[in-house]
Amino acid sequence: MKTPRIGIAGISGRMGQLLAAAIPAAGATLAGGTRRGDDLAALARASDVVIDFTIAAAIAPHAAILAQSGTAWVLGTTGQTDHDHAAIEAAAQHIPVFTAANFAPGVNLVLALAQILAAQLPAASHDAEVLEMHHRQKRDAPSGTALALTQAIQLGRGSDAAIPTASLRGGQIIGSHTALFTAGFEQITLTHHALDRRIFADGAVRAALWLTSRPPGHYGMNDMLALDDIIR
Repeated sequence: MKTPRIGIAGISGRMGQLLAAAIPAAGATLAGGTRRGDDLAALARASDVVIDFTIAAAIAPHAAILAQSGTAWVLGTTGQTDHDHAAIEAAAQHIPVFTAANFAPGVNLVLALAQILAAQLPAASHDAEVLEMHHRQKRDAPSGTALALTQAIQLGRGSDAAIPTASLRGGQIIGSHTALFTAGFEQITLTHHALDRRIFADGAVRAALWLTSRPPGHYGMNDMLALDDIIR
């Protein structure tokens, strides 16, 4: 069986370096990587899958290049706009695309549990809030994972009513996310603390390996982890 070739868009960044170590550790081949100004098309031709944790401004051009090359795409960049979403969906008509607000399996289990709790705890009696904290360099607020938590609660409640969200930035905290359900006589909290960025790199490589056998389409952690079975 052919060893999957995985390329990294943004290999010189902090996540890129972690991915460069995680890919061979997972038994895959590191096909190479791009740095600022490099040609993504060349990397795409040399890769079966490209993992992309670059910047939001690169999403649309990367979508076009990867769709044209027929190379699968794992995208972890947050701060996406409606234009970016449209570019992702257009690419997914031609290649398998995997997107996630957070590639840590534990975080995605928390999202599934938040949806279950929201479905069972009435909004009339239980207030729901989301709290997240990251390092001071993080550009987007709320974080993509915090937005995913609010969406999970909204799905559970069957309502698009806004969920209050607080974002804190300080120090070098990798990522902390909490969903709170508070009533008059109880409070339930679901919290995930990321202690090492390697959980995101390992999860992204796992997604890349899973994606190599998929047809064109838009996939996510719920598909890979079969979380919809848990939510049901």
